[in-house]
Amino acid sequence: MRKLFPVFLSFIVMGFVDIIGVATGYVKQDFELTDFIAQFLPMMVLLWFFVLSVPAGVLQDKIGKRNMLNLGMVVQAIGLGIPFIHYSFPMMFASFIFLGIGNTIIQVSANPLLQDVSPSDKLASYMSTSQFVKAIVSFSGPIIATFFASYFGDWKLVFVVYGITSLLAAFWLSMTPIVESKPDRKPASFASCFGLLKNRFVAFMALSIFLIVGVEVAINTNIANILIAKYGIALETAAYGISFFFAGETISRFLGAIILNWIKPRLFLFLITVLSLLGVVGVFLSPTNTIAFASIFIVGLGVGNMFPIIFSLALAKMPDRSNEISGLLIMAVSGGAVIPLVMGFVSTTFGPLVSILVIGACLLYILWVSFYVRKNQEAVQS
Repeated sequence: MRKLFPVFLSFIVMGFVDIIGVATGYVKQDFELTDFIAQFLPMMVLLWFFVLSVPAGVLQDKIGKRNMLNLGMVVQAIGLGIPFIHYSFPMMFASFIFLGIGNTIIQVSANPLLQDVSPSDKLASYMSTSQFVKAIVSFSGPIIATFFASYFGDWKLVFVVYGITSLLAAFWLSMTPIVESKPDRKPASFASCFGLLKNRFVAFMALSIFLIVGVEVAINTNIANILIAKYGIALETAAYGISFFFAGETISRFLGAIILNWIKPRLFLFLITVLSLLGVVGVFLSPTNTIAFASIFIVGLGVGNMFPIIFSLALAKMPDRSNEISGLLIMAVSGGAVIPLVMGFVSTTFGPLVSILVIGACLLYILWVSFYVRKNQEAVQS
């Protein structure tokens, strides 16, 4: 347990990156940015998942998972501290870049290190618990930021809490002796990852991850602006919409681990996609912000389990290429940098409410994928 707890703490630190949603809203307000320009901030965070995921994995083989994880937490702490050197849009741009680099390294290292400190029969349970813990942090972030903004007049104080916690987590982990496993297989490379795109199933799964993460980040960074535009409420109130979304995701991941014991993943993917689409329609048509908050919660309930289901389906398709598939799917997380930018452009051009259709279009693709996966599985079985 003394080896397990500091690794679990790294998943809490991993969840800090989701503060970019409410932070983007405040930066947009403070510097009077357009919706389109504001979306370059989360883009600077999530672009690094594409650029650094495989190189980080290669470096990890050389310096070790714990050292790599500590490096990621320190880099993330630096990013969280930059706004206090000088608060300006360029400095926030730099802050988000460091956040993206640090969090990419954390995501590459945390799960493999958790495997090294977990009993083999408990690994699946610990993996689910770690994602549940991360979701709680994502849910709490907007509430903490709003608290600091309301009572201390400075939303950025949440960065102080997160930065100090990141450094303490790195120090605790550095003091924890861990014997790391060293797999015999070669680390994933850009060539081996992109070569898998020739397989149509893998390509569809990678695009699904690209869109799912894009939807999550787009809701995180845009939903407050949509609520403000539609209902004329204050940013502090609209920011609670982000927490409702993450609350839905948190509950979804907890329930999904139970429900998937009785329902096959491909059927469950279809059901949660339909649920998400119903939530999107609810946000678009809701006459009051109360109904909109409930609809956002429903979207979170559906979206919460899409990433792990798609990931598991891809790995199950080609288990002997799990290393390359994992690298490819982690790079696909860069969709979180692209989809919000598209949504910001649509919002600036046609209005915030119309931008919801971008989320709907992404989910319609996932709905089609759920049919494709079921058809593909039936073909394999026959």
